[in-house]
Amino acid sequence: MAPILCKVLAFLFCLFITIHAKNFDQQRKPNMKLKQKISQFRFYWHDVLSGRNPTAVRVAQAPSTDTSLTGFGALAIIDDALTAGPEPTSKLLGRAQGLYASASQQEVGLLMAMNFAFVQGKYNGSTLSIMGRNPVFNEVREMPVIGGSGLFRFARGYAQVKTHSFDLKTGDAIVEYRVVVMHF
Repeated sequence: MAPILCKVLAFLFCLFITIHAKNFDQQRKPNMKLKQKISQFRFYWHDVLSGRNPTAVRVAQAPSTDTSLTGFGALAIIDDALTAGPEPTSKLLGRAQGLYASASQQEVGLLMAMNFAFVQGKYNGSTLSIMGRNPVFNEVREMPVIGGSGLFRFARGYAQVKTHSFDLKTGDAIVEYRVVVMHF
């Protein structure tokens, strides 16, 4: 009697799994018809190393960083403002949160890994993820957008970066970002 009961229970279990798998598949099919969108943005990234409330803080360095002409080996964590205009008092659109590291011995070249966390309008709560090389003394640099969340789910694209201002004494910088992304 027990082998028959086991077979009946196994059959019912397989039937249950099959029904739920079909329901799951039916729930997902409408999402497959999403159309890809292209969004373009321009905003300003405020990297503040000076003052009482810096938004970029060095957290590590190599023993030779202080004698390197490029700062090779330095690592900073950031929580930089993203604003609509270059003025620090301009409308806050979001925050750039992540890190950058001096990764070149030949030039000032940063490895940047950051999320742009938006706090305004329809993009509030959505993020874009940037990871790439930033040779900071080139007039225009380009870094890839490697993903996103919220309205930027599955985002791919690029950010063109241009220094708006740089203070040699403090290291503070304001950088213009022009971002083009494809997303659903």
